[in-house]
Amino acid sequence: MAEQESLEFGKADFVLMDTVTMPEFMANLRLRFEKGRIYTFIGEVVVSVNPYKNLNIYGRDTIEQYRGRELYERPPHLFAIADAAYKAMKRRSKDTCIVISGESGAGKTEASKYIMHYIAAITNPGQRAEVERVKNILLKSNCVLEAFGNAKTNRNDNSSRFGKYMDINFDFKGDPIGGHINNYLLEKKKEGFSFFHSPCLKLLFVQLLQGGSDQMLRSLHLQKDASAYSYISPGAQIKVRVVLCSINDGAEFKAVADAMKVIGFKQEEIQTVYKIVAAILHLGNLKFSVDGDTPVIENSKVVSIIADLLSTKSDMVEKALLFRTVATGRDVIDKQHTEQEATYGRDAFAKAIYERLFAWIVTHINDVIEVKNYDTTVHGKNTVIGVLDIYGFEIFDNNSFEQFCINYCNEKLQQLFIQLVLKQEQEEYQREGIPWKHIDYFNNQVIVDLVEQQHKGIISILDDACMNVGKVTDEMFLEALNNKLGKHAHFSSRKLCATDKTLEFDRDFRIKHYAGDVIYSVTGFIDKNKDTLFQDFKRLMYNSSNPVLKMMWPEGKLSITEVTKRPLTAATLFKNSMIALVDNLASKEPYYVRCIKPNDKKSPQLFDEERCRHQVEYLGLLENVRVRRAGFAYRQTYEKFLHRYKMISEFTWPNHDLPSDKDAVKKLIECHGFQHDVAYGKTKIFIRTPRTLFTLEELHAKMLVRIVLFLQKVWRGTLARLRYKRTKAALTILKYYRRYKVKSYIQEVARRFHNVRQMKDYGKHVQWPTPPKVLRRFEEALQTIYHRWRAGELIRSVPPEVLPQLRAKVAAMEVLKGHRADIGLQRAWEGNYIALVSTSETTGSFIPVANELKRKDKYMNVLFSCHVRKVNRFNKVEDRAIFITDRHLYKMDPMKQYKVMKTIPLYNLVGLSVSNGKDQLVVFHTKDNKDLIVCLFSKEPSNDSRIGELVGVLASHFKRSVLGLDFVQNSNISNR
Repeated sequence: MAEQESLEFGKADFVLMDTVTMPEFMANLRLRFEKGRIYTFIGEVVVSVNPYKNLNIYGRDTIEQYRGRELYERPPHLFAIADAAYKAMKRRSKDTCIVISGESGAGKTEASKYIMHYIAAITNPGQRAEVERVKNILLKSNCVLEAFGNAKTNRNDNSSRFGKYMDINFDFKGDPIGGHINNYLLEKKKEGFSFFHSPCLKLLFVQLLQGGSDQMLRSLHLQKDASAYSYISPGAQIKVRVVLCSINDGAEFKAVADAMKVIGFKQEEIQTVYKIVAAILHLGNLKFSVDGDTPVIENSKVVSIIADLLSTKSDMVEKALLFRTVATGRDVIDKQHTEQEATYGRDAFAKAIYERLFAWIVTHINDVIEVKNYDTTVHGKNTVIGVLDIYGFEIFDNNSFEQFCINYCNEKLQQLFIQLVLKQEQEEYQREGIPWKHIDYFNNQVIVDLVEQQHKGIISILDDACMNVGKVTDEMFLEALNNKLGKHAHFSSRKLCATDKTLEFDRDFRIKHYAGDVIYSVTGFIDKNKDTLFQDFKRLMYNSSNPVLKMMWPEGKLSITEVTKRPLTAATLFKNSMIALVDNLASKEPYYVRCIKPNDKKSPQLFDEERCRHQVEYLGLLENVRVRRAGFAYRQTYEKFLHRYKMISEFTWPNHDLPSDKDAVKKLIECHGFQHDVAYGKTKIFIRTPRTLFTLEELHAKMLVRIVLFLQKVWRGTLARLRYKRTKAALTILKYYRRYKVKSYIQEVARRFHNVRQMKDYGKHVQWPTPPKVLRRFEEALQTIYHRWRAGELIRSVPPEVLPQLRAKVAAMEVLKGHRADIGLQRAWEGNYIALVSTSETTGSFIPVANELKRKDKYMNVLFSCHVRKVNRFNKVEDRAIFITDRHLYKMDPMKQYKVMKTIPLYNLVGLSVSNGKDQLVVFHTKDNKDLIVCLFSKEPSNDSRIGELVGVLASHFKRSVLGLDFVQNSNISNR
């Protein structure tokens, strides 16, 4: 059973239909076609409907979905059948075959190509060069055989004019190592599609004319206009078709040429092929007439062209076309042809050339891909997969010898199919111990015997008529049929049934085939069966100077006087090949692809029900369903059945504890009350009606949702725990790693700064180790700690009386660095300069004033004192002095015994401004905006700069005082 698709797509297996009737079969087929499901199973048979459009279902992803899977595990597809055949071949060492059948345009050729591509895609995982070469040749051979054996017809742009059976040989590992092709060319058996007398365009002819280069066409004496050649242009309608169908002919012609090179054709052999094809086209243009009693060729120049292309002499070509050499005893005479005989001989010659060419190409391909030097004792068993792409049953308005052969072929294949399916079913029932019930089906062996039975069959009667001496007509052949087969239940004619007006007297006979009644016209049966080719043409080709042509006609070496055995007739040759083919297929495990053409308009939307019903009938698909059902619609091994349905029973989910899988399946079936609709075999369960299976599928689908939700919950929890564990592990690793890096870094720092206390510069010259990125901030903090320690050590080494001066210099540097070039860091800062003046007069007057102010204002320390000059509002320069304590700023007049002229509390100061030049100008900013502007000057030495000292002393004082916060916050001493 195929993987269950939604019912909106219909049933994926016809075996699961509720009732086996034609209306239900057709309804399911139509539904699946309209929903884009072109494949449907009948057990292990694939029914394929031509979609007439490209579908994205053959890519690498799709191949992987079917690779190694069982038939029931995936939806119906060609790949499922191909994989089943490959597994049977590889696992069980069985020779298998895939039989592809259907009428022209049903998609047989495309199906065979997809199967070949699938087999090529899944083999040779080791990419062995020889295996790749064989695979490439097998795939390229399709391209070449299609070009020579397919045609563009009114019904199909790529119609197979031959049946093809390809054996692919595999080694014990399942890799292709060679192959063999058998062909069943139909050109002289399918008059309705002969490229000489019908709307049929040989692909190679069109490709050569449309794709060949101008130089090549000139060398072959050809022109691109296909209407110039009568064989491929019988009417105006076909001329239009040449234009429509030649869009890709150039690319296809190049593809065929490249494929022939890959296969191993030499350049001269390829050129010979083109010459033969061109010669056939020129042969069709020969026109005969009679001059008196002598036949002549009207366009004799064409004879020279043909002779040149076939590497022979023009007079010999002309003689072979106009005369027939006849031996009477020891005498040899040349018998002239009538115009009709000359035309018949020309056409027979052209057909024979093409048939020999095609056979030579197939032989050449077989020589290349044939398995060579394979020793089974060394390499293991050589197994085979056969792929048969062959024409289907045909019923036309006018059915002749060609349809008779084709339908006989299908009778043989249908008989084999029914026998093998029944045999497989019966063997399976016997293996499983299930009682076998007789199945009523149409046994068409009686029709096969009607056609091929020795001495009594239609082919034997036809051969006897062809061997009779004298003039034998088609009417005489029909009379012989009436006499010998008149009582046969499946044969009738107008003479045998005079009231049946659908049959013409002396022309028609009817055969009741398994696919329906077919009326055949005997017109042309005798001539087509004889398929006479004059010996003159054989000797002409054998005497060609072209070795390839000579090889194709070995019987031409016989002298005209030599007696040869009468060649087998066309019907006998076809019968023998069909018997051999059926025997070959019967020795293999068969798989089937039944192709259906949905309409004659090549439309991807149209489903012609009558047309499809007719094909379903003659393909025997409904019969196939009945045989496959055989009382039970579905069967599966206990293990696989349990694997699919065990979740619908508490006794089997998740695993059972019963003695065997069979007991577990019984328990599951009994839980749901289906025990009366099943049978238990030794290894398989058999389910009688599809309804039980569908119920099981519904239960499976419902439970699957719950299981999926449960699995999602468990899986999400598992993922969360895994993420937590990974995160925790990562954090632990990170923690220990950082600890290690920190420890290593600190150890290195400790090593480098081990004796730092004994160093003269306390480790200033020591280079810090490079920290890891994670410790950059740690390094900065550590260096800050070190610098503070070093600064502390340096400060502790400084005498206490020098510390205030040092603090002031540091404060000045922080404020003025980068703003003034000289801030007096190199000299000693005395602070109270007025008190240090050597003039006793001034000193004596200043000190008492300072002491009085200390008593009065209770200041603790003198911060700064200096003589200044002040410019008043009248631009008059006056000498003044400033005296700054830790509480006030005093402006004094040194000329009046340092009389205090102005007192400014320090908390009233909001800022201090200096310039960035060499001047000594200072501006004291106050809260009441009564700024004091002075210019410092020193008498000894006269060029001493004291701006830096003043700024540093005030900055240091305000930093260490509570007011320092307001000072720093409300003013910038260096910027104001």
